[in-house]
Amino acid sequence: MATPWDSSSSRLWGALGQASSVAQLVGVDALGLVSMVVQAALAARRHRDACVQLAQHVELVGGLLGELELDELMRREATRRPLEQLGAALRRCYALATACQDCGYLRRLLLGGRMADELCAAQHEIDMFIRLIPLIALVDNSTNTRRAMVEEGVLSVVTDSSNHHIRFPARDLEFTKIRVQGATELRNVQEQPFVGKVDLQEQKISNVEELMELCAHIEATCMGFSKFNFFQIMDGTGNFSEKAIIGRGGFATVYKCELSDGVTVAIKRAHEYATLGSELQLAKLQHTNLIRLLGWCIHEKERILVYEFMHNGSLDRHIYDRTKGPLLDWSKRLKIIKGLIEGLVYMHKGSMLWIVNRDLKPNNILLDYNMNPRIADFGSARALSSDVAEEHTNMVVGTCGYKAPEYASRGVYSVKTDVFSFGVLVLAIISGRKNTILEKQGDTVGDLVRYAWHMWKDQRLHELVDPSLGNGYEIAEITRCAQMALLCAQEDPADRLTMTDVATMLNFESMSLSMEPKQPTVLSKVSDGESTASTYMGQSSRTIDITITSSAPMSTRVRIVLNPEV
Repeated sequence: MATPWDSSSSRLWGALGQASSVAQLVGVDALGLVSMVVQAALAARRHRDACVQLAQHVELVGGLLGELELDELMRREATRRPLEQLGAALRRCYALATACQDCGYLRRLLLGGRMADELCAAQHEIDMFIRLIPLIALVDNSTNTRRAMVEEGVLSVVTDSSNHHIRFPARDLEFTKIRVQGATELRNVQEQPFVGKVDLQEQKISNVEELMELCAHIEATCMGFSKFNFFQIMDGTGNFSEKAIIGRGGFATVYKCELSDGVTVAIKRAHEYATLGSELQLAKLQHTNLIRLLGWCIHEKERILVYEFMHNGSLDRHIYDRTKGPLLDWSKRLKIIKGLIEGLVYMHKGSMLWIVNRDLKPNNILLDYNMNPRIADFGSARALSSDVAEEHTNMVVGTCGYKAPEYASRGVYSVKTDVFSFGVLVLAIISGRKNTILEKQGDTVGDLVRYAWHMWKDQRLHELVDPSLGNGYEIAEITRCAQMALLCAQEDPADRLTMTDVATMLNFESMSLSMEPKQPTVLSKVSDGESTASTYMGQSSRTIDITITSSAPMSTRVRIVLNPEV
């Protein structure tokens, strides 16, 4: 029996059959296609708003795919087909977005003027996959398999409509809140004939050549930034062995690399169609609290950035871990807070550029041998013309719970965007807790910020402190840091401190804290008719409820239950 995707796919790909370079995308994996679609959509010159909106929804798909074991799922008949259908949908999105990049592509690729309808239909199809991806996993009711999976430590997913169990690997699983606006039913892509071809290979070579020129220019102007030998990198990572992987993202994989001279570095290997331009500006920044970009390597389709290696990993692995948390005592945490302040003051004031990271969170704070913090991951960073400038983007990136309200809702960013994220980050360091945005209740700052404000107001900040610290802290230092953090995490950017203010406040302990943080907006009741798609993970709960509701007839509710330890 044909599915709506089969019908849509056959009609559109019948028209695309002669587009040979687009057909070559069949071999690209889903995450690679996500990266390609996002970049193509953001480069569009026609129908730009629709393309940007499509890119935002496709990026949500990429975030969800990152939680799945795609290689394993593609080997199983029950899950291969829907993932192949997703791949076909992403290839259609790529063809449409590329067709919008300039008039030449429009003339050669698309006959007719219904691109807006095509883009709208593509977005609706992607929205359907946003709903389905949590359910695209191995379905197996076998008792023996279920017992084996429990012993391995996995998540068991039970849908309301059946007794099927869908399992995701439990390791490093992190859910974020997702909101999708607009209609959710699947609409067939209208038939439009395509002619000509997209010269993807030529376009890719041109981009690589430009990237090589840029890297060579930076190498000539920035001390300590140099070209690395690709074959030495291969040797140092065991030919990019799975065992060498220390981090994964939607657009790159990070490896630990032992060079022939005994130096250990971190290798960031970009996915084939990811961009590296934003991160290269890090070579121009030199500060003890910013991760150092050591060099680059381009070899055929491989594009690699080389960073210094941080032996103690990321901050989140310490403050959220029951074993490592107690080892990070208050003096070390305060040292980390002060180091982050110095790094951000440099980014916002001390460098030749005014850099906004836009994705400050515990995962992106790395710790060296001495537990000194380094701000990392500048893939989303932007340079401003001054420290008081504001810019606007239609492509909001970053992590829910750490994004400033004006940036999350309107795409407006400035140095005050980082100030908000820093405030939440400090509260996380103090409490060992994560910040959850209750968006359906009108939340803009998160439950951790709201809870911290009430603890500060009631002079009960000892209740905010991470229990793993015991009594090993000075309440006066906690009070100063918490009040400073709340002044940074204000909803209105005008009410926030600058990082220079923060540095002064923390360095001069005798200075009176006369400013009081404003109370966060009171939460509203959840509207029954609200159309959202969201996930929420309770701070201490062993159950994750995923509820996808809509004003449309379709509704999906999924409960993920963490199996008890065996």
